[in-house]
Amino acid sequence: MRYPTGSIVGVLALAGVFSWGCTPAPSSTASAESASHVEHIEGSDLSRVTLSERAMERTGVETARVLERMASRYGSARLSVPYSALLYDTAGRTWVYTSPEPRTFVREEVVVDYIEGDVAILSSGPTIGTVVASVGVAELYGTEFEVGH
Repeated sequence: MRYPTGSIVGVLALAGVFSWGCTPAPSSTASAESASHVEHIEGSDLSRVTLSERAMERTGVETARVLERMASRYGSARLSVPYSALLYDTAGRTWVYTSPEPRTFVREEVVVDYIEGDVAILSSGPTIGTVVASVGVAELYGTEFEVGH
């Protein structure tokens, strides 16, 4: 059976167009690997999480400072952080992510005395002025423990 030459060329061109649209997308693994870096802190169970600029934007991580606030229960100043900065682990311990450098986060245990509105009054925690993550805390925790990798 003979096919006209123009038909074969047309079928091949059409097949090329469809196969071009079906090429696999570049692997997102490479971009995910460069989005964050997790480094174990020797002598502890903690890690240092460093996010790329793009990862900071994508996860929406925001920061606030540890403040000294008048505690209504005691009538004296206490450490405070936004309630959203708190992270509770499966053992019931409470943490915040401090930010010793831009885009770098380290988990630090805190003791919450009580919650007043959207503020956590602490019995112990980072010093006044320490930068802590206040939004995106769960994303940092997932990154630290490489959830989904």
